[in-house]
Amino acid sequence: MARVDFRLYLVTDRRQVPERGLLESLEAALAAGVPAVQLREKDLTGRELYRLAIEVRELTRRHGARLLVNDRLDVALAVEADGAHLPSDSFPVAEARRLLGPDRLIGVSTHSAVEAVEAQAEGADFVVLGPIYDTPSKRPFGSPLGPGVLRAARAEIAIPIFAIGGVTAANAPEVLAAGADGVAVISAILAAPDPKEAARALLAVLGGAR
Repeated sequence: MARVDFRLYLVTDRRQVPERGLLESLEAALAAGVPAVQLREKDLTGRELYRLAIEVRELTRRHGARLLVNDRLDVALAVEADGAHLPSDSFPVAEARRLLGPDRLIGVSTHSAVEAVEAQAEGADFVVLGPIYDTPSKRPFGSPLGPGVLRAARAEIAIPIFAIGGVTAANAPEVLAAGADGVAVISAILAAPDPKEAARALLAVLGGAR
């Protein structure tokens, strides 16, 4: 099974950086030490996503960071990404593993402790659990779950848990204390006035990039 060697997981959303541009923001965050990126641009066509993924793969390689592609295993394989991230309603982890092989990472989005347990049983390398706090990008998934869901999941699973949904450098200590191994963020870095400084602040709280 592939090893999860990071604590900060940056999820992309180019709509949060309309003026600065996604690649520029990623470059800044990666330069600060962000160790893993999930390319998640669900509205792009396969061709558009592939072209963007090539550029993001180049950036992550240059900075020694991991790249996972959201849901599109074909794109992940085509750009030689480090793995794929599966939404909670995507196809089974076992099928993803069959296609990706044993050495690539598979993360799964979960929205309850029960879903986290199921993801581990299916062979996920790690889960992203949330939304923990209120955040616009996660409102479609329901009300904030609160840190208690992290404690419940931690008691049931051994694989790493990443807290997502409104997580910032200010509240990251709370989710870590509740059992999260790391955090997954979008706006905390991408929507910040200075993505590099925002990434550094989070990494300082998390104890470094890896």
